[in-house]
Amino acid sequence: MPLLLTFLAIVLLIILIAYVRLDTFLAFLIICIGLGLASGMEVTAVGQAIRKGIGDTLGDLVLIVGFGAMLGKLVAESGAAQRITDALVLVFGTKNLPWGMALAGFVIGIPLFYNAGFVIVFPLIVAVSVSARVPILTVGIPMLSALSVAHGYLPPHPSPAAIAGRFNADLGKVLLYGIAIAIPAIAIAGPIFGRTLRQYSPTLDPDLLSVKKLPADQLPSLGISMFTALLPVILLAITTIFKPYLPPNPVIQLISEPYFGMFLSVLVAMYTLGLARGQSMKMVTKQLEEAFKGCSPILLVVAGASALKEIMQSAGISTFLGQQLQQLPVSPLVLGWAMAGLIRICVGSATVAGLTAVGIIAPLLAARPEVSPELMVLSIGAGSLMCSHFNDGGFWLYKEYFNLSIKDTLKTWTVMETMVSIIGLVGVLIINAFI
Repeated sequence: MPLLLTFLAIVLLIILIAYVRLDTFLAFLIICIGLGLASGMEVTAVGQAIRKGIGDTLGDLVLIVGFGAMLGKLVAESGAAQRITDALVLVFGTKNLPWGMALAGFVIGIPLFYNAGFVIVFPLIVAVSVSARVPILTVGIPMLSALSVAHGYLPPHPSPAAIAGRFNADLGKVLLYGIAIAIPAIAIAGPIFGRTLRQYSPTLDPDLLSVKKLPADQLPSLGISMFTALLPVILLAITTIFKPYLPPNPVIQLISEPYFGMFLSVLVAMYTLGLARGQSMKMVTKQLEEAFKGCSPILLVVAGASALKEIMQSAGISTFLGQQLQQLPVSPLVLGWAMAGLIRICVGSATVAGLTAVGIIAPLLAARPEVSPELMVLSIGAGSLMCSHFNDGGFWLYKEYFNLSIKDTLKTWTVMETMVSIIGLVGVLIINAFI
């Protein structure tokens, strides 16, 4: 019975989100209430489980995602993203341009949410394609594959950060393992795959090329741009690598907290990308407020998925599913990837796919302590990028901006996303064999 109820709940969730087009958070709440009552829970117990699930997850995550959005806004508005791209294109030259675009996309993608990152890099892709006289998808796909990988694999992006929190995974290790896996995924799905796309030459809509592009003399320096954009990664990497070898110290402990690293990065960015360039504190603060407003819908999705996870836990469904999944002769890492991939194909949203899969896989991970929670985060993250198609907003964003037919979008974008997902799983399994 628990298995049937779970199946029906997921099917109904897919219908509400993908076909009824109901707000994702409201859809999660409806499913939570229905699943809880159908499982025999008291009404008060359902309410308590929903509150607990939301509260437990949105603690540190609000800070991490909120500060991440603020940092991304400052990086984008200041022109730091543009400076990074221009410099890397200059260094790599025309011959190796796709590799420079991939690296630029990866650096920009760490602090920027995917949709915001896409809008920021699109005019840069066009400018590079025109000036270097290379097919636009040859330079576009490498940059977008890097953005996608950062979105699915790496904190402080909402889905990997939230999944890490639910599994009590070390965020620093998630980041380090994620970067190791991201490198081959981006290389293969970006520059290498991009070389096969020279035959596509779409005519772009002039209205989409009006995104603000700052003059070179108004951009921050390359050093400041790189340092500020990568500061969260630098702090997490340093504390993760060196903390075990240092004596207990409250300062080191504080800096190693992911939320504090993000907070410190925002403070640095406020100065380097705002105040130091002549902006008033009021102008900088306004950008931060706009950034937090932009990430609030994502936090609601995370909250809804967390409530569903807690309902399954309180109703005993998670324990039952964990016992059943243990009997399957398949690695838990593969199961996590497959579960997230299946939900992604049905629902469209990578964030929803990853967070929904957590509730199903969590009891299995608890019963298998030998499985690395950090690799499980990355496995589910990779699965959540699988086979983007008609029900994914990213699919249509790419199609409309590059003015491609649906057939060509499937042959380029969907193939790229599927490659990123599969290569991510392979990378997880390889690392798992050595740790």
